[in-house]
Amino acid sequence: MKTFLQTLIFLAAGLSTYGQEFNKQLSAARSSYSANKLEEARFAMQQMLQELDIIAGKDILKLLPPKLETLSSNTSNDNVSGTSGFAGIVIHRDYGSGEKTAAVDIIGNSPLMSSINAILSLPFVANSGDQKVIKLEGYKALLKKDTDSQTNKTSYEIQLPLNSSLLTLKADNATEDEIKKFAASIPVAKLLKTLQ
Repeated sequence: MKTFLQTLIFLAAGLSTYGQEFNKQLSAARSSYSANKLEEARFAMQQMLQELDIIAGKDILKLLPPKLETLSSNTSNDNVSGTSGFAGIVIHRDYGSGEKTAAVDIIGNSPLMSSINAILSLPFVANSGDQKVIKLEGYKALLKKDTDSQTNKTSYEIQLPLNSSLLTLKADNATEDEIKKFAASIPVAKLLKTLQ
């Protein structure tokens, strides 16, 4: 355990230029480790890694397009959060206003990954009802259609597995062609490389 903590502290030291909160947690981990308070050092490192996820999420937001066709991004609504344990980083950006909107969400270590991958691997299940398999830059994704029974408005959702992260693009009051055009402007290969 001590060797593992020493290695993580050493690796993290090289990344210490990324933010005040990161540096604060790094310092706390070092001092706790030096005082042989391993539980406190472990907690500080968890907080440090969570901060590193948030920093990485902000870099990922920079890769998302400023517009999806005619819908401009609402960067004031951008959100990046990191969680320890259940899921990893959560990244959100939305586009447009009023009736026509879209949103991109990326969830690291998404609990939905196994079910989405299972559906994508079974074409007779994936291509049934209001869902089908499509490809984005050569990667399989699940396209779902939802029609509100009260308003009769249609929304579409694309779920794309990227290693252990799940990218979801949702478009309200849109057509299938529109959401496919929205998805075509997302740099999937660059996101995949960054999320690795």
